[in-house]
Amino acid sequence: MDVPNPRGLTLASLFPKEIVWRDRQPWLKEQEYMLRPRFRKDWIPSWDDPSNFNPRTEDSEVNTHRNLIDATHIPTGRVVMLKCILKSRHPHEVEIARFFSTEPIASHPRNHCYPVLDVLEPPEEPDVVILVTPLLRPFNNPLMESVGEAVEFFRQVFEVSHMHSSLPLSPHDRSFQGLQFMHQCQVAHRDCMDLNIMMDPRDMFPQGYHPTAIIFDPQRKGAAPFFTRTVSRPKYYLIDFGLSRMYDPKDGEPKEDIIFGGDKSVPEFQGSLEPLNPFPTDIYYLGNMIRMSFLLDSSALSFMKPLVDEMVQDDPSKRPTIDVVVQRFDEIVQQLSWWKLRSHLPNSERFGPEHWSLGRRISYCFRAAASILSGQSAIPRPRL
Repeated sequence: MDVPNPRGLTLASLFPKEIVWRDRQPWLKEQEYMLRPRFRKDWIPSWDDPSNFNPRTEDSEVNTHRNLIDATHIPTGRVVMLKCILKSRHPHEVEIARFFSTEPIASHPRNHCYPVLDVLEPPEEPDVVILVTPLLRPFNNPLMESVGEAVEFFRQVFEVSHMHSSLPLSPHDRSFQGLQFMHQCQVAHRDCMDLNIMMDPRDMFPQGYHPTAIIFDPQRKGAAPFFTRTVSRPKYYLIDFGLSRMYDPKDGEPKEDIIFGGDKSVPEFQGSLEPLNPFPTDIYYLGNMIRMSFLLDSSALSFMKPLVDEMVQDDPSKRPTIDVVVQRFDEIVQQLSWWKLRSHLPNSERFGPEHWSLGRRISYCFRAAASILSGQSAIPRPRL
């Protein structure tokens, strides 16, 4: 029976975006990837009539993305994400994703590009490539609790771009044949806004969580327990290379036609049709992400404002390079006291209430004290 949900959809039959994945399931199983029961050919809803419907049953959770779905790697039991890419629409994405997932780049200490675990090519879909990636989580869920946790997020995000802007390579490494490079790799992301920054949640959620209803445990029976960032020390990743481009320094300054990513506020895109260097635009994207996601939310991070103001200048030629951003950020962090780094990070309406209740403040103080006594750093760098 069809069971209506609040949006007027039904849950007992698959939606068109889900049918595409259900039809791929037999082939995916041959490749050792299994979709959740809802997306298998033999799926029967776990409820027998609308009166018995429980919205927390696992198979009531729909998949709203045509190009994304979670799966389980059968040999290891690891939950992964499958991303469907149309080669005709994003011809460079697979090449760039593979590049950053190939040694020696994959293990480079500054590599924060999301890793590709496998590349699948459905035989009956010649324009489709499916990237298999780890299950990642939005960078701001759950909330950051301390200034030190936010500082570490900034460091890793800047490090991502620093790696993109200048990364020494060996031109004799056979694993990079056919790619355009000399002594440096230059990649402009061109869409590094908040939704394209995620984190590795494995240490934060040791019991896992549901891949689409992420506040719940894997069976959607209750809230998923988690550790703070100070304890779990997550690694952050830049995802989605659909608009990204790779350049060769010997070709001089790159120029690209204007293309809007998720952040539509880029000053140089307003009323211009001239091809532009994409690297200063990436600086704007990162600066505006920090401005909108952090500086508008709390005065606790006001020490970042001078640097962010430089990054979001209207004139792209006046913005600092990412190397300068990294240098200035390091200087800022060195001036922060341990007390400042341990202080709590209030959040605005976007991520939660601005003023913590007394109970939450006391709870945070106990967690901070425990972190200090156990020797945990105020800036939670990820484990090697």
